[in-house]
Amino acid sequence: MKMTFRWYGENDPVTPQKIRQIPTMTGIVSAVYDFPVGEVWSVESINKIKSLANQNGLEFEVVESVPVHEDIKLGNENAKRLIDNYCENIVRLSKAGVKCICYNFMPVFDWLRSELERTQPDGAKALAFNQNTVLSMNPLTSNLSLPGWDESYTKDELKELHNKYSKVGENKLWENLEVFLKAVIPVAEESGIKMAIHPDDPPWSIFGLPRIITCEENIRKFLKLVDSESNGLTFCTGSLGASVGNNLPKMAKEFAERIHFVHLRNIKITEEWSFEEVGHPSRCGSLDMYAIVKALVDGGFDGYVRPDHGRMIWGEEGRHGYGLYDRALGATYLAGLFEAAEKEAGRRYQ
Repeated sequence: MKMTFRWYGENDPVTPQKIRQIPTMTGIVSAVYDFPVGEVWSVESINKIKSLANQNGLEFEVVESVPVHEDIKLGNENAKRLIDNYCENIVRLSKAGVKCICYNFMPVFDWLRSELERTQPDGAKALAFNQNTVLSMNPLTSNLSLPGWDESYTKDELKELHNKYSKVGENKLWENLEVFLKAVIPVAEESGIKMAIHPDDPPWSIFGLPRIITCEENIRKFLKLVDSESNGLTFCTGSLGASVGNNLPKMAKEFAERIHFVHLRNIKITEEWSFEEVGHPSRCGSLDMYAIVKALVDGGFDGYVRPDHGRMIWGEEGRHGYGLYDRALGATYLAGLFEAAEKEAGRRYQ
């Protein structure tokens, strides 16, 4: 496997110079942030990220993410043009040496949390999700502001999107995802790119919006839509692990050969449909991190890994969930798990 680290560009206080000092780190995971969603990224912007990474002894082989425009998910009259743009981004990223693209198909928002700074017993600040808090809000009538929600939408735009998705439903969302995949996966195959869809986070419907990449059964269905090695997964333990019905070691082993990117973090389930993020080691939360890593290795996984959301510790301030210290601790812990699992499996650890 290759250990990587999320980097949000030149405004990120966690610089490539700091990232490269983390033991076992091979590269950054980043994206172009200066183009609207759905538009073609410039070659210059892509190559600038690669150059900044290489100048600091790091690779730029994973993009997270190339966002999928809402019109593609809705399957409306703009979808064809936007899918063509998406395919062009795949080609351009391939020419820059990118080998894996992480993306998601979640309507309206990415990961969603109800708290940014839940104080834990040791004084660390962590992201948390409380179902009752979220359900007490109405995104159509209140000034909703939650972590992961796209605040660029006005209230009227949000209401319009919500109404459109109410007519789409899960079945139509599946159909629109299939249309997207059948267009982009052949381009990815030809370009040598592995597409890796991210599970919905949390893996259940919020505010009545459909969510489909949520569980073992649905992942099997997804992989069959286009049965290609280039059509794969980002296996996010924090997302899938939030649902007590998901057996992560079992899923990791079953899907290992179609898992191209892994987000590893631990969570503590505080009650049904609610959780908080904790330190990466197994003893800190509800997930058996070694069992998950061992299942990945035993299943043949040999892709990209990154420590996912970290707590804010030691007085650090910055982008919530994406500070340096806790994620660096997580990276070294996870590297140790992989070394043990790969040696146990008789594979050479690098």
